[in-house]
Amino acid sequence: MTKARNENSHDQQDKKAPLHKVPLIMFVVTTLIVLTVVPWYGLVYGYTWGAFVTAFVLFILTGISITAGYHRLWSHSTYKAHWIARCLFALFGGMALQNSILYWAANHRTHHRHVDDNDKDPYSAKKGFWYSHLGWMIREYPQTLPDYKNVPDLKRDPIVMFQDKYYLLFGIVANILIPMLIGFAIGDVWGCVLIAGFTRIVAVHHVTFFINSWAHMWGSQPYTDENTARDNWLLAIFSFGEGYHNYHHIFQNDYRNGIRWYHFDPSKWLIKSLEKMGLAYDLKKVNSFKIKRQMLEMKFKRLEQRQHLMSETLKQIIELEYEHYKQTLSEWTHLQSNRCEQSMDTIRKKWQDSIHELEDTLIGQYQRLKVIFKQHDA
Repeated sequence: MTKARNENSHDQQDKKAPLHKVPLIMFVVTTLIVLTVVPWYGLVYGYTWGAFVTAFVLFILTGISITAGYHRLWSHSTYKAHWIARCLFALFGGMALQNSILYWAANHRTHHRHVDDNDKDPYSAKKGFWYSHLGWMIREYPQTLPDYKNVPDLKRDPIVMFQDKYYLLFGIVANILIPMLIGFAIGDVWGCVLIAGFTRIVAVHHVTFFINSWAHMWGSQPYTDENTARDNWLLAIFSFGEGYHNYHHIFQNDYRNGIRWYHFDPSKWLIKSLEKMGLAYDLKKVNSFKIKRQMLEMKFKRLEQRQHLMSETLKQIIELEYEHYKQTLSEWTHLQSNRCEQSMDTIRKKWQDSIHELEDTLIGQYQRLKVIFKQHDA
């Protein structure tokens, strides 16, 4: 009863929150133009292939500047970048019209710190698809106001502060001027404005917003179920690799989201390419043993949840596997201690060989647990 009253109280407070007029007007205007003017112009005048190519290129440049720039570079500091790369990310990220780097990163760090907390998470998925996708931006909820105490490092970045100071002017001018100039060059000014400008803005908006909504509601949770984040390979295709969101929420300091060779993660590939060109450095990468350990933790957790359906023999097998797992973790902890105490040059090869052996042990256990899952389901 008390819980129901609290939820009703939150709903009433949400409805009373004042409208955030600037983003509301932007979303309404851009959406209406895409739904009405864009198809009308296409039927009456038609679009050139140049307009579609321009839209596609700007979609990639603005979208990947949000993921590799706003998100992985500035919000999570998963790597460091040369000023040239940072300027390009600030330029094209600003064209995405998702607010300034400073504002975006401040809110995103709060999201990670308080994920799924309806009172603190700016775009908590537990408040529903609409709220986490778009609703949180069109009303001035207390939890959506950026906490700039989160971003002291970004306040020392002159590129970030310059973009923040002139963001609104820059965003409007860039989104009109750049498509118009390209349109003038290819002989399709209004086509470029409508397709490479308005349509591209709306597309990039919703692809990004799907990470806050869709990627917290549909998909798998191979690494943790302590929050709502999911891995969604389909969303990763459209979001430049951001769809591997379950991994990201537990290993947010990794510059990768898709960690397998077959994971579609263009942001990861771009960052690695920038490193090879000398435009990125200090790329952070989570130890593979920690990743395998987390995956095994989830397997054991799910098997424990099914224990009441298992035979005594199967329970004993799982218990033995878990004892084996704990022994492997103990050996890994011991290796870590020795690594700190001894000279790296002395023990590097021995330590690495031992870690690889322990990783192979975890992989073997993971495969055995998968077989147990299949047998139990059958």
